[in-house]
Amino acid sequence: MGSVVKINVLTVPAERREELEKRFGARAGAVENSDGFEYFELLRPVEGTDQYLVYTRWRDEESFQAWLAGPMQAAHRPAAEGGEAPQRPASSGSTLWSFDVVQSATPKG
Repeated sequence: MGSVVKINVLTVPAERREELEKRFGARAGAVENSDGFEYFELLRPVEGTDQYLVYTRWRDEESFQAWLAGPMQAAHRPAAEGGEAPQRPASSGSTLWSFDVVQSATPKG
């Protein structure tokens, strides 16, 4: 079985785009150190949509679920539970798409 891809589709009002990008820039390896993590990209819309795509690739579904239950939960925990003070979301909506990698290619050479 191959990798799995998770794409979080974030609807972001124009006035919140810079804030969203800064937050992702400041995430300080929040996902990179997770077991089974393979790849991350934050994709900014160019035209025709106000939706950002947060692309992550994982070794398997179990690795993604373990990250959701552990590091991701800790990063979003309210201050009363030991995390940082919660911030107002930069996005106005979120949808998670899930895919199995059936084929992939990299540059030759």
